[in-house]
Amino acid sequence: MMNSHSQEHIVMLPFLAHGHLIPFLALAKQLQQRTGYTITIASTKLNIQYLRSSISADSDSKILFAELPFCSSAHDLPPNTENTENLSLDRIVKFFYASQSLEYPLLRLLNDIIDQEGRTPLCIISDIFYGWAVDVAKTVGTVNVSFSTCGAYGVLAYVSFCMNLPHRSTDSDEFLVPGFPESVRFHRSQLHPYLRAADGTDVWSKFMHSQFSRCLESSGWLCNSVEEIEPLGLDLLMKYIRLPVWAIGPLLPPEALKSSSSSHAGVSRQRAGKKPGLPLEKFLDWLDLQSPNSVLYISFGSQNTIGASQMMQLAIGLEESGKSFIWVVRPPVGFYLNSEFRAEWLPEGFEERTKQSRRGLIVRNWAPQLDILSHKSTGAFLSHCGWNSVLESLSQGVPIVGWPMAAEQSFNSKMLIEEMGVSVELTRGIQSVIEAKEVKRVIESAMDEHGKGEDMRKKAAEVKELIKLAVREEGEEKGSSLKAVDDFVRTVLYKRS
Repeated sequence: MMNSHSQEHIVMLPFLAHGHLIPFLALAKQLQQRTGYTITIASTKLNIQYLRSSISADSDSKILFAELPFCSSAHDLPPNTENTENLSLDRIVKFFYASQSLEYPLLRLLNDIIDQEGRTPLCIISDIFYGWAVDVAKTVGTVNVSFSTCGAYGVLAYVSFCMNLPHRSTDSDEFLVPGFPESVRFHRSQLHPYLRAADGTDVWSKFMHSQFSRCLESSGWLCNSVEEIEPLGLDLLMKYIRLPVWAIGPLLPPEALKSSSSSHAGVSRQRAGKKPGLPLEKFLDWLDLQSPNSVLYISFGSQNTIGASQMMQLAIGLEESGKSFIWVVRPPVGFYLNSEFRAEWLPEGFEERTKQSRRGLIVRNWAPQLDILSHKSTGAFLSHCGWNSVLESLSQGVPIVGWPMAAEQSFNSKMLIEEMGVSVELTRGIQSVIEAKEVKRVIESAMDEHGKGEDMRKKAAEVKELIKLAVREEGEEKGSSLKAVDDFVRTVLYKRS
């Protein structure tokens, strides 16, 4: 595309969490392919190892990695804690604060690049949790662009909550949120416990407020979303932050966006350091035996799990629904996520009956999510509504049964129900009381061939087509996401001149 500037250099700074690292890497590849620029991802040692192993499959990758020193034990965290995986909530807050120590190493890296190349990098693309990167960019005389790895609606709700604490100025359970129209009401139960407790003096909202308010001074925001699927969210976000917003999503592996959906497309990318609970063939062979849209896939992401009694009720309801399923199980709340799974966490004989009836696959810890979602037998996804999972599901036309847990997930869930019509919500959070009969009812409704289930599938199929169009390139014709990437590059080049 714009190769006259192939000596340009973009430095990227993802937040230290898998759900952030992966979209940053996908964006780096996209920018590299479209511009030929040098792209450097700066992160800590273990996260770079993780990213390197994620791309070793495409060894022709020209992305560079720069290691930033980070010592977790200096911040009262366990040694070698370099991302949020397996951290308890109170430690995650500590970890957020600790991440600010990357400011000086980033500055040093930029000065090294300037010494070597004789000029500043074209821009710094930093995670929205790193508002301080705006100051670093100013110090070295370049621009900073903030990158939100989640959707526009979800990030706007989250940012507005942290900046305005609207739930503090009312006793009502329902209230308005600055940035959203009168017609959109939020509910106290949609707030993550930390957000619910936030009053402006707590460590959580103080951190978020200071980062987000600095991001409002960046040169624009990149958003991992698609103009056509989130028109309201993107419009509201742009009005609220009063900066350009480039919708450059969905940042998914290219295989996931191909037009064919053969049952063995093999889109799986082995997660670094993750062993699937079963070999890929096992999943695919089992799915091949099921009828189209008949399987419920259940997974709560790499960061979450549910309460012990919730797990029990989910299993009972699942069994009573008679639906086929693939369930990624992890130890319930209160146990280490990587400890041994115990049979007593599920109803007596549940696993045996599942095996014998061949009605389900119970998987420990990790499953090849995209391969499962892209299979024609998968009919719905019971999900925590993390944005990467949402995009993976919708890119395959699979509707969602929402069980949001943390961060902006309940806002994503709200948007999927109210704006897109591709989802129903089973419950919220890990404190909620859930009964087996409700599980059965919601699953049956979501997977029904008619009524609600059919409606959601139709809408999800429409969203899938919009997502594909956004990343299509044929001759002069470019989808909205590719146009957005090109426009972003033009904009920073213009600022450079």
